[in-house]
Amino acid sequence: IFTISLILGTTITISSNHWIMAWAGLEINTLAILPLISKSHHPRAIEAATKYFLTQAAASTLLLFSSMNNAWYTGQWDITQLTHPTSCLVLTTAISMKLGLVPFHFWFPEVMQGTSLIIGLLLSTAMKFPPITLLYMTSSSLNPTLLTTLAILSVAVGGWMGLNQTQIRKIMAFSSISHLGWMAIVISYNPKLTLLNFYLYTMMTAAVFLTLNSIKALKLPTLLTSWTKSPALNTVLLLTLLSLAGLPPLTGFLPKWFIIQELTKQDMAPAATVISLLSLLSLFFYLRLAYCATITLPPHTTNHVKQWRTNKPVNLSIAILTTLSLALLPMSPM
Repeated sequence: IFTISLILGTTITISSNHWIMAWAGLEINTLAILPLISKSHHPRAIEAATKYFLTQAAASTLLLFSSMNNAWYTGQWDITQLTHPTSCLVLTTAISMKLGLVPFHFWFPEVMQGTSLIIGLLLSTAMKFPPITLLYMTSSSLNPTLLTTLAILSVAVGGWMGLNQTQIRKIMAFSSISHLGWMAIVISYNPKLTLLNFYLYTMMTAAVFLTLNSIKALKLPTLLTSWTKSPALNTVLLLTLLSLAGLPPLTGFLPKWFIIQELTKQDMAPAATVISLLSLLSLFFYLRLAYCATITLPPHTTNHVKQWRTNKPVNLSIAILTTLSLALLPMSPM
């Protein structure tokens, strides 16, 4: 029931023209994911669900307020006709809260840490889709300076804060924050690039999360001993993480390349330079994840517990997703 409600809420939001419908879809989404977050009945899961509920409710209220304000001044509820400057400002704030852009990002790593890996995947991909479509529909009227500032801050904070983490879900949360920065910087110039970036990010993150879920790794020390479980999967995890970091021959470089190109066309070369340099920070913690997963061998002491190699075949979806997140860029010229 909750999964169907999630799909329903997302569909309502992305196919609506009226602000109230979009708001209703977002509310259905929030209410449907809450039981999924708190499913394990662990106190931390309950806490995560509460934090999630409070931030999303505040963001929905702001969204409703901005659309009502716009309707009050312009007399219409069409999403694409958001023209009043105050409404645009409030809407940017609301969507930043929904997405977890800096400075509204504090809830996101906490909520990710409280849930399982699969729900974490849902939170960092599926739950970001409706707000991003709303940004896409209103992109022409939003304030580019504000969005650029938020984006550069997001990439910076996502990189800095991820450096010190040992919990994998928190690392993935900060990685999500810095990717959202890349999406936000280009939304007012070329919204299609934002969507492309989001799709590719969703694909690569899904590959990483499903891989981690199949080797049951929640923190870095677990990854250190996981190479005995399924060596091939770990090797591919290394490449997928580098793809998320955006290294050239892999898929993750494609959106970054296009975004830097678009920013240079818009005379924003300094912004492009800054955001590219800041993404080196996130490269560092992806490399550390990859290092723990494949490159380091743990010390062979006598009391060291090895994990048994599992003979169960790798999930087909993991295979497809990892292949795509490695090979889409080399294939794209064809």
